Amino acid sequence: MAGGGVRLDALLARAAGRLQAAGSPTARLDAEVLLCHVLGVDRTWLYTWGDREAEAAMVARFEALLARREAGEPVAYLTGEREFWGLTLATEPSTLIPRPDTETLVEVALDKASAANGRLLDLGTGTGAIALAFASERPGWAVLGVDLHGEAVALAERNAARLGINNATFRQSDWFAALAEGERANEHFALIVSNPPYLADDDPHLARGDLRFEPASALVAGEGGLADLYHLVCAARDYLASDGWLLLEHGAEQGAAVREALVPAGYLEVATRLDLAGHERVTLGRWPGR
Repeated sequence: MAGGGVRLDALLARAAGRLQAAGSPTARLDAEVLLCHVLGVDRTWLYTWGDREAEAAMVARFEALLARREAGEPVAYLTGEREFWGLTLATEPSTLIPRPDTETLVEVALDKASAANGRLLDLGTGTGAIALAFASERPGWAVLGVDLHGEAVALAERNAARLGINNATFRQSDWFAALAEGERANEHFALIVSNPPYLADDDPHLARGDLRFEPASALVAGEGGLADLYHLVCAARDYLASDGWLLLEHGAEQGAAVREALVPAGYLEVATRLDLAGHERVTLGRWPGR
């Protein structure tokens, strides 16, 4: 693609062709998002003014991003943001990219949050996507998101600030570790939610697409991907209020294993919800208390 004299619609069409040839399953969308990012416009503007000529400097910036996307780098890392639950979240390579499948977890949490107020804990919060989506819909609830990595906590805090969401706070913690023994009486939660690592270390998906660039610590767990899910099933009981709910996102083939862990651990009303593609995605259970 040369410099000046190139129309935006032609630039976009060529870029989409290159990304399709590179194997992107969303080539046209990727090209549009990257071009909008470079231009500082939305996609409506792009369609309205596609007959405008591109400036040489803009073409060069777009070409640089396009080459990185051809190499497989995720669009969310190239633009530094991703939309989730209608919220624009800043993203970084240190955290997992929020995905539409995880909106199922938010939907189930909102369904269980019938009271005007309560407490929700989001384990492994990353960008803060789940915590902030829930907090934006339930302003009367106190939401705490924790993450093992300080970079993720700082990113989640920045996302909360830029979105003006004041009922969500974030803390660095290895799962429940920062919720000290002496705090437990005050740290019981009506809802505990998590999208933990659930891929096996030999999962072929790790060598494909965006997952190649995302942090393995947010993706991979032992015991064939089930280790963290099993840990949360057991440990959450000490932090759930009576009749509180544990909600866990998992892989499409892991629903049965999570259900089989929840029932003997004492959870009631164990069930699994499907994502938009019809895959088992979120399994939940009610903790009756002791």
